Amino acid sequence: MTSSSDSPFAASPDALAFPPPADLDDAYENRKYIPKTDIYMQEWEQQSAALRTDTPHAELDQPYGTGARQRYDLFWPAGGPGSEKGLLVIIHGGYWLAFSKDNFSHLATGALAAGWAVAMLSYTLAPQARISQITAEITNAVNHLARFGSGPMRLAGHSAGGHLVSRMMCDDTALADAATARIDRVISISGLHDLRPLLHLQKNSEFRLDSAEAIAESAICHTPRRGMDLVCVAGASERPEFIRQNGILPLVWQGLGASCHAQLLAGEDHFSIIGQMTHPDSQLSRLIIAPLG
Repeated sequence: MTSSSDSPFAASPDALAFPPPADLDDAYENRKYIPKTDIYMQEWEQQSAALRTDTPHAELDQPYGTGARQRYDLFWPAGGPGSEKGLLVIIHGGYWLAFSKDNFSHLATGALAAGWAVAMLSYTLAPQARISQITAEITNAVNHLARFGSGPMRLAGHSAGGHLVSRMMCDDTALADAATARIDRVISISGLHDLRPLLHLQKNSEFRLDSAEAIAESAICHTPRRGMDLVCVAGASERPEFIRQNGILPLVWQGLGASCHAQLLAGEDHFSIIGQMTHPDSQLSRLIIAPLG
């Protein structure tokens, strides 16, 4: 039995909550608080291009739908198709507004080295697509990819991608039986699980969220599917709103019977944390690909 002193709700003189942000736009701003942002992005481009060129078993720029950005890359481990331990699907971040699969190919490195196949997704960006439409695209992509490979299927997403993978675990999404049967773990990395605060951001002129869509697209407002494990992980050096967003979903879904927990990784910020995915033995990679149980 867990003792009360091990609980995050154990008696303490410390406040359990952050004070409300004085400037909500600033609270959700990452780039100006991370001096190495431009360096990270340059390195991502170089590493991603190298992986696409050097991986011998790769199926690049494949369609999962009819839209121009409804594409994926599928990388197989060194033994080729049939040798994989499972399939990891990675969904990129960028505030639903930026980037594509090509910016983040390098994140497949760790799982590939551990013997997993990895699919990298692109999707239509806002404002061309509303967030609810992006969720529908990701659902279609996951259903499509469930036909490939063998073993368990896992979903990992960063930032906006963390929102999108957590939505796949909600029982209102139209996942096919083949997908629900294979998905055993969902990993939201620095994810956004309650979109209602975003209604007040200047960026909402591009998201075009209204109250109804913000509720419908907030994972905390839904019931989780059973049979899937959820991990919400963020960097301990992230902005307070991202740490709060990371923690709230497991707190809500644990009360609904889901197997889930939140975790903060020491020394990592909003961008450095995904670098751990390039190393198969990192703390984050272990959370993503370790066997259940």
